[in-house]
Amino acid sequence: MSPKTERIEVRADEASKSRISEAAELLGEPVSAFVVRSARAEADKVLARAHRTIMPAEQFDLLIASLDEPDEAPMLTEIANRPRRFRRV
Repeated sequence: MSPKTERIEVRADEASKSRISEAAELLGEPVSAFVVRSARAEADKVLARAHRTIMPAEQFDLLIASLDEPDEAPMLTEIANRPRRFRRV
């Protein structure tokens, strides 16, 4: 575990503070540890949704199969065939 050197400050209404304090006490941990653990768990969920794409197996199979079929892309072909602006020497 790395040392705790960073500080996070939060403003909360009285009801939220009381509820958080009660939950932390029930778990036998300091409020700050409870808040950091809870916030980190939520951050992990948000980041997992942002970094992963979940789809049904059928849809995934169709996607993979479509990659094996060539698709005409005339504009892309034209762009790829343009003279290069820069050349390696």
